Amino acid sequence: MSDSKKRARNQEPRVKRSEAGSPMLPFDKLRAGSAQHDKKDTETKEELPTENSKLQTEKMEVHHHPQLEHKPKPWKEYVLEGLMIFLAVTMGFFAESLREHIGDSNREHEFAKALYNELKVDSATAASKLQLRIDREKTLDYLCHYFKDSSLTTLPRQFYPSFTNLYIVNIYTFEPKDGILSQLKNSGSLRYFKSLELQKLLGDLSVSINNVRYRNDQEYQFFASPLKAFLLKHYDFNWLDQLRKSYPPTNSILNLVKPYLHDKNTISSSILDVASFNRTEAANMVSCYKQMLLSSRSLQISDYIEINHKILQVLRKNYDLENE
Repeated sequence: MSDSKKRARNQEPRVKRSEAGSPMLPFDKLRAGSAQHDKKDTETKEELPTENSKLQTEKMEVHHHPQLEHKPKPWKEYVLEGLMIFLAVTMGFFAESLREHIGDSNREHEFAKALYNELKVDSATAASKLQLRIDREKTLDYLCHYFKDSSLTTLPRQFYPSFTNLYIVNIYTFEPKDGILSQLKNSGSLRYFKSLELQKLLGDLSVSINNVRYRNDQEYQFFASPLKAFLLKHYDFNWLDQLRKSYPPTNSILNLVKPYLHDKNTISSSILDVASFNRTEAANMVSCYKQMLLSSRSLQISDYIEINHKILQVLRKNYDLENE
């Protein structure tokens, strides 16, 4: 290469290369310049807030909290504040007590009304059962006398209705209801009744109900043995079947016997196994059964009715339940 060409080559502008080694184009030059310019602006912005913050610190006012002076209150103000707190607590206590008293009074009246309605229904039921048992005792007296010395083969028309009465049990049984009373006892709600007389009567009623149920069990045990065995041996159940066919169906045998006694229709009947029929044993068994029923009526059931009436009177008096 000649010297003239070397000089010309040395005079040509050299192209800057990027960090990767490729030639830097004009666009890259602009971008590099822009980056340097942004770097300078950033440095300028970082310096400016420092100077501005110094200026703001010099101009900022310092606020000091005022010194509060705690002066003692007069003793009258302390007394007044204490009195107000005492009155507020006392009024709250009386308001809560009044609310509980009103609630207890409402519950007491509701329980009294429910108990009254239950006992009132039971009172009517007990009176009805009492009359039925009196009529049954008369029937048993008739059977007892008949077994002693009357004919066992030629039976009168009224004999089998009376004999059938030995087979009837449930219709004469009085089962007192104690749903409301049990609920009051189990939930501790008897405390709502403030009357000591009423609380005592309710305790007596509970005892009386247990006595009535005990007597019902005894009467049923007597029916199961020996009365049931006696009926299975000597009672003609075919007569009962003919009685059911002769009259409209009903839920009670007693409701079939009553129209038969007032009717002229006669259903043939007889005492089964009359040869082994023991008059003395039969009469004695019926008499014993009659005495048991009479004792239950005159003692347990009558005692229940008396206590029931007393409670109804107290409930009417204390809770104005005359029209219930």
